[in-house]
Amino acid sequence: MPAVPPRHRAGNTGMTGPGARPGGPDDAGAMAGKRPIIVHLPSPTGGRRVRVDGEILGLAHSVGDLVEFLRRAGLEIEPEQVADSPLIDWRGVGPDRWEAETRT
Repeated sequence: MPAVPPRHRAGNTGMTGPGARPGGPDDAGAMAGKRPIIVHLPSPTGGRRVRVDGEILGLAHSVGDLVEFLRRAGLEIEPEQVADSPLIDWRGVGPDRWEAETRT
């Protein structure tokens, strides 16, 4: 997996498109600390539910799936930016886990 880029500068969310939010975390128009993109824990059968502003976009099995779901929702983000984006709330584990937890 490529190195994660440094955290976005204030005013630059790294996202563009009709659904992108203006400004960044320090911007008065920002979402007051709210992260509109939630990537849930891996499901028992693998994959992670992706929710944007309360709407489920689908079950992602990779960063590529996540980026595609966000693109279809009008949010442009590069795969290299997802791990560090202030707009994504990674539930439980980060972007390196997509499969169901195996129990021994």
